[in-house]
Amino acid sequence: MKVGILNLQGAFREHIEEHIEALRKCDCEAMEIRKPEDMDEVQGLIVSGIKRTTEGILRVDFKILDKVLERAEKGMPIFGTCDGISLLAKEVEESSQPTMGLMDITVKRKDYGYGKESFKADLFIPALGAKPVRAVFIRAPYITRVKPNVGILCIYDDKIVMARQGNFLACSFYPELTYETRVHQYFIQMVKDAHSI
Repeated sequence: MKVGILNLQGAFREHIEEHIEALRKCDCEAMEIRKPEDMDEVQGLIVSGIKRTTEGILRVDFKILDKVLERAEKGMPIFGTCDGISLLAKEVEESSQPTMGLMDITVKRKDYGYGKESFKADLFIPALGAKPVRAVFIRAPYITRVKPNVGILCIYDDKIVMARQGNFLACSFYPELTYETRVHQYFIQMVKDAHSI
């Protein structure tokens, strides 16, 4: 089993390396997605952040996104982290950016933890066990609304910061920036479950 990492943040290559390291700690192969054909080699996908112009417009290779949508329609699990959740959402508040519209959620971008105010927090995520999950928030978006078919996995500071809808998972934080691997393990199990049906 192999999981791909689609890093849309441009210069933040450490996020790719950290995701790959976390996945390998969970005995899962990983690779960076650089071109549409790479999507044929993976059974799951992590979307790590989004690169925009100064006007906030999404910068991305739409050929890759077309391939992602094709695989998503066939049931491939996809996990959006931090600003990557706005790409999965059906709606992004106060933004005209295009999205893939995979999850019935509304996202508000970069509401808290802006720049130097970024922070770490211990999250209680029942699906991951009783022990708190250490999380890093950097200019973090959050989910403002969900439809009934979306499961809320975590609320922090009265904000929805993690949710799941079928084979799609979204979290407001960067799970790869701590030594914590339970979030990645949870997604890996989603990928395994999707391929055991």
